[in-house]
Amino acid sequence: MARFELKLPKMGESVAEATITNWLKEVGDKIEADEAVLEIATDKVDSEVPSEVSGILVEQLFGKDDLVQVGQTIAIIETEGDVPAAVVVEETTTPTEVAEIEKTIEAAQETVAAPQDFSGSDKFFSPLVKNIAKEEGISIAELDSIQGSGKDGRVTKEDILKYIEDRKSGVVTPKVAEPAKTVEPVKAAEPVVQKSQQAVPVSVNGGDEIIEMDRMRKLISGYMVASVQTSAHVQSFIEVDVTNIVKWREKVKTAFEKREGEKLTFTPIMMEAVAKALKDFPGMNISVDGDYIIKKKNINLGMAAALPNGNLIVPVIKNADQLNLVGMAKAVNDLGNRAKAGKLKPDDTQGGTYTVTNVGTFGSVFGTPIINQPQVGILALGAIRKVPAVIETPEGDFIGIRQKMFLSHSYDHRVVDGALGGSFVKRVAEYLEAFDVDRDF
Repeated sequence: MARFELKLPKMGESVAEATITNWLKEVGDKIEADEAVLEIATDKVDSEVPSEVSGILVEQLFGKDDLVQVGQTIAIIETEGDVPAAVVVEETTTPTEVAEIEKTIEAAQETVAAPQDFSGSDKFFSPLVKNIAKEEGISIAELDSIQGSGKDGRVTKEDILKYIEDRKSGVVTPKVAEPAKTVEPVKAAEPVVQKSQQAVPVSVNGGDEIIEMDRMRKLISGYMVASVQTSAHVQSFIEVDVTNIVKWREKVKTAFEKREGEKLTFTPIMMEAVAKALKDFPGMNISVDGDYIIKKKNINLGMAAALPNGNLIVPVIKNADQLNLVGMAKAVNDLGNRAKAGKLKPDDTQGGTYTVTNVGTFGSVFGTPIINQPQVGILALGAIRKVPAVIETPEGDFIGIRQKMFLSHSYDHRVVDGALGGSFVKRVAEYLEAFDVDRDF
């Protein structure tokens, strides 16, 4: 008999942890190889963790709603055959060693459950330095005390790693924040929250139904409120004549599906135009970190997708500017289909630099979408409608029926002024109106 360690698998370069949402197998249950043992959730995607071996589940090291780091052992499976030595738990583990392991796990959980908050510091710390500090349990007082070797005294990765090494060896003593500094902000914040809750009472009568938000809806709610509080939202709108696109798609969609095995919708055509415009206006392909602007090297387009349960998710098309129309259509269909089926991987929703949402799917003419942080812009595609329009010809102006739609551009006025925000959406419109009806797909 051998004991196999089931670890939380790597789910993408930018995903470091996940929450256990449900155990599909209980202690004592028989498990087949590749059979799902538990369900997990990142901040964007839910997925399952399968077993690599067949056997009996003998231990669950974490419970429901526990936060687990990638690579941590989450369960022990007892097998009859041999498994690789790297993933076997020795039977000779002593009670003392088990107790030490449990203490380590508890300490890690406590660290994760109470993340450090660096918002009270006047210094700028890079995301990497903040992450290292959180993982090592370094307080804001300690972080402020580190002498930085970077530009303007900024703390670098090497600085914080050396500090951690010195702290472990006893060369430096961790600096503890004064009680007044850690307690007062919390006390000041509590009455404000309570007051705002009491100011908007909700009346409930016997005929009302009370439904708790699911996990994803709670996350979406938090993201939307945080985005509005973070970015100064402003909008620009422009009407676009897409008659040529409608006619071209109608002409080629059957041949396209026959040759490529993919349906041709309007979305990839729009995404192609957005990717081109982002290359023309790289100032829209940025993010903000404190007082610093980060110019993104890659153009990764987020594609807002509605889920069957009414929630929203934003899978990302990586390096969208490098795709032709066929490649864009395949990427859009693949991500859209996997989103509806709940088959997205955590990394599929990471790394977006700009987002597009199709509000026209639900009949909306235009909208004012909320920015997907930490991006600085989001474009809403309105419904395509037949409208009377003035048609200019060499013989004069005429009234005719044209296919038109609105583009609604929300952008962060902290870093994007009206000239850039308006010029960008105008460029998207120009690419759509100049669509070549004689092009091949």
